Amino acid sequence: MSPQEPVAASVTASCPGHISGYFRPVTGSGYQTTGSIGAGIVITEGVTVRVTPADTTSITVRRLSSEGAVRELIHDAPPLAYVAGRLGVSARIETECTLPIGAGFGLSAAALMASVSALNELFHLGMTKKACSELAHESEIVHRTGLGDVAACQGGGRDFRRGPGTGAEIRRFYDLHKPLYAVNFGPLPSPLVLGSPDALTRISAAYPEEYPGSPELFFRLSYRFARGSGLLTQELSDLLVECSRENIPASMTMLGNGIFAMGKRAADLLGSYGEILELHVAPRGVEILEEFS
Repeated sequence: MSPQEPVAASVTASCPGHISGYFRPVTGSGYQTTGSIGAGIVITEGVTVRVTPADTTSITVRRLSSEGAVRELIHDAPPLAYVAGRLGVSARIETECTLPIGAGFGLSAAALMASVSALNELFHLGMTKKACSELAHESEIVHRTGLGDVAACQGGGRDFRRGPGTGAEIRRFYDLHKPLYAVNFGPLPSPLVLGSPDALTRISAAYPEEYPGSPELFFRLSYRFARGSGLLTQELSDLLVECSRENIPASMTMLGNGIFAMGKRAADLLGSYGEILELHVAPRGVEILEEFS
């Protein structure tokens, strides 16, 4: 059987999202040595992908409401088309999420991880989890949609990435037991930031050289980084000041035009600024959910 011949009618996979609290870009000699170091939180609210064999590759990206209504519909995603091409397969790729797109929730990485894993299963390509992660990361770097999200989404918990790429050391903590909430004020396209040398210089200079040993310290370091990164809008800055005044741990979603915060009191405060998003720490990374033959 040819490795490009499907072995199922469809495969569905899911991958958690990721919020970066702080990061420093690292440019290496290739895709797997390029990325970022930093810390974040892997969140259950990610992307579900269904892949089906097709004569030509097509892509549908849907953002759904909690009731299942379509809130955003996109028919073009170059990073996903890229991985299908690299694998030498054609498929209908359908992705679904509930969080805002382009808002700092690592949905590009989640869609890539789930898509590569599902395509690998659908066409029986025999790729290891490591190889799937490497291809997803490569596409993120090529399209400047992320630096460390794919690496983080290989597992769950609160992550501390000590090197660039998917093969670097990642320390994971499962100590975040308070609820998480976020509010979003619109998209902040990652390519605009990751393609700006000046922005990357400011981000690198703001990186805190400390170990995020507790959730509280993680939020303090993230807040300090957000302040020094030059990425905060006045609206985000004002909200962070208010969170600080109320002793609510909070910072900016990287890279996104929003705030994430910890603790029950955060829900009321963030909710007064817009639609409240409740988030949960993911216990694990990408999974194959269904396979129909």
